[in-house]
Amino acid sequence: MPPITKHYNYLVIGGGSGGLASARRAAGRYGVSAAIIEGSGRLGGTCVNVGCVPKKVMWAAADTAKRLEDASNYGFNIGDKPKFDWTPFVEKRNAYITRLNGIYERNLIKDKVDYISGWARFAGDKGEKIVEVSLLSGGTEYYTADHILLSVGGYASIPTEIPGAHYGTTSDGFFKLEKQPKRVALVGAGYIGVELAGVFNALGTETHFFIRGETVLRHFDPMIQEYLTQIYIKHGVHLHKKSKSFEKVVKLPSGALQITYEDENGKSEIEVDTLIWAVGRGPNTAGLKLDIPGIKTDSKDYVVVDEFQNTSIPGIYSVGDDIGWLELTPVAIAAGRRLSDRLFGGPQFKDRKLDYSNVPTAVFSHPEVGTVGLTEPEAREKFGTENVKIYLSKFIGMYYAVFDKQEDKESTVYKLIVAGPEEKVVGLHIVGDASAEILQGFGVAIKMGATKDDFDSCVAIHPTSAEELVTLV
Repeated sequence: MPPITKHYNYLVIGGGSGGLASARRAAGRYGVSAAIIEGSGRLGGTCVNVGCVPKKVMWAAADTAKRLEDASNYGFNIGDKPKFDWTPFVEKRNAYITRLNGIYERNLIKDKVDYISGWARFAGDKGEKIVEVSLLSGGTEYYTADHILLSVGGYASIPTEIPGAHYGTTSDGFFKLEKQPKRVALVGAGYIGVELAGVFNALGTETHFFIRGETVLRHFDPMIQEYLTQIYIKHGVHLHKKSKSFEKVVKLPSGALQITYEDENGKSEIEVDTLIWAVGRGPNTAGLKLDIPGIKTDSKDYVVVDEFQNTSIPGIYSVGDDIGWLELTPVAIAAGRRLSDRLFGGPQFKDRKLDYSNVPTAVFSHPEVGTVGLTEPEAREKFGTENVKIYLSKFIGMYYAVFDKQEDKESTVYKLIVAGPEEKVVGLHIVGDASAEILQGFGVAIKMGATKDDFDSCVAIHPTSAEELVTLV
């Protein structure tokens, strides 16, 4: 056995949000000795560094661009169309992320969590739980712990079967762009592709969006799929439907990328400055040597866990993107905190775990999407068509009341799905301004088992768009 530098009650591998939340809970609330091992040098994981936080900042810039376009309808004469300056804005965004990294580190100090800066892997003989760390400062140290949490997150994939695919980048690369591309191609109909396409298009980049089917967000409710697809086309996104694959990507002497593709209109070529793949993610488990303690993984290298986040090895757990369940930062945080409660909080928390049902989530598209619960097809399959009722509302919000042109006005669309004679709300899907903010409160109600009558009994706040959800007939 190698010389052990230190033994902890709780050792977290990976500095993502879920692991940070769990370690802080364990040390700050329950007083156990805890440490975080992170090799990137930046705490916060995907969300803080190359995910939801900088993405929301970019979304806000794009939303501001739309508001500037709308300003004349409200009597503002702003003259020539304002020019967005990518580079200084990105510098401000990056400075904000750096400040967040510092806040995370200071929070660890406050809660007395050790921060070990290096890359971790399991070491020792088969069946042992020794963690070897290659320190960023140089040298190697070895640690053991009563409890070890894996929270290593995931990575964005680039296809390997398409010649020249490596000339493209991923959502990670999006946040490294030093200047705004004039022409961009995005591949992938999921929320990452949708969000980035919305940002680029709103900020004036010629945006080509390649999807395999007829609609974006194929795993969402059909109403969301169909309406958002229509809106993106209306906004000027060049949507390439039924684009099954690229034939090749060639880098031209000018630095531009020439893409040969086939979509519903046949085979063609385009030139773009930037290609972004948003075709899926995988777990950051390679290199951890999970086979040493014997941790079971599935065919895609995700860590296999049970409902309590236990892996196949007692005393080792996993939360977040490396288990492949719901790859959302708040889910990882909630699961990590509940795990610490169960492990260190005493007998009253012995059954503490995260309920992965009815998790509300938002897509920061243009306009925003909010969704919680079952889609309409899922509800009909689970409860039977005869036991499901749909309440739907499509309307123009008051923001557009003073717009001069009818074509500039956009509809808000809300769908409420209820089941059974008591009309229990089993799904809520909304598209329109402020959907993310609206959904948070309604998510609480649905998590508590609200019925349509509960919604109806709430007095509407007027005039708002959200009042439609408590006045549906």
